[in-house]
Amino acid sequence: MVFIKLAVIIAFIIIGLFYIKPTNYHPYFPMGGMGVVKGAALVFFAYLGFDVIPSSAPEVKDPQKNIPAGIMISLAICAALYLIMAAVLTGMINYTKLNVADPVVFALKEVGLSKITFLISIGALAGMFTMMLNTIYGGSRLVYALGRDKLIPEAFGKLDKKSKMPMTSLNAITVLAVLLGGFVSMKELTSLVNIGTLLSFVFVSIGVIKLRRRTDVPESGFKVPFYPWFPALSAGLCILLMTQVSINSWIASIGWFAIGIVIYFVYGYQKAE
Repeated sequence: MVFIKLAVIIAFIIIGLFYIKPTNYHPYFPMGGMGVVKGAALVFFAYLGFDVIPSSAPEVKDPQKNIPAGIMISLAICAALYLIMAAVLTGMINYTKLNVADPVVFALKEVGLSKITFLISIGALAGMFTMMLNTIYGGSRLVYALGRDKLIPEAFGKLDKKSKMPMTSLNAITVLAVLLGGFVSMKELTSLVNIGTLLSFVFVSIGVIKLRRRTDVPESGFKVPFYPWFPALSAGLCILLMTQVSINSWIASIGWFAIGIVIYFVYGYQKAE
């Protein structure tokens, strides 16, 4: 399915190059610099596949080498494809017309290529399906780690004897994903995912600064270049993006965060190892 997605994206880029109108690029930043920041906050969820890589660290061979490489390579490929595809799309159709649910299909229809929109739709479906699989897989491993460390009930940290997988955490994440997908609008759901992930990245970035100074943690072999400036810059940029998220997402995120704090102090703080 990943190869199908990549093939569809590359095919659209190649075809779209022949239909670019340079006039569509003026003005290039119609909403100014903060418009770019707001746009980045809105589409941040599209980059979240890479966070599954560190979530699966216990299942990776030679993680000290392969996890950083996997993160950087996947981010580089995604960033390049997104930038090129966005440039082609906005070159084909003026940005004012692209506020639709399926902009790629819309652009192809506008330039008279309706016959190939079916293939694009297949790629989009494959993309959504793999995204859901990645999210459920990564989320289940995080819940499994919390259960294993007794921050939440230990049942979530147990491996199924037959499948050798954390089935309790996997089922819990699947049910949660189904409920959220069924009862929360796509706009609010993506916004909630964005702010939740950005908030977690803030804590990770700050945690790296704190972790490096702990003498009781053995040398892990992982290095952060330009420490502590890179972690601090990462936290600051994540906070900047969070300011562009809707107020409803802020309220929901604070609610989730409060629930997590209650669980930690009522259960995890006393039982965690």
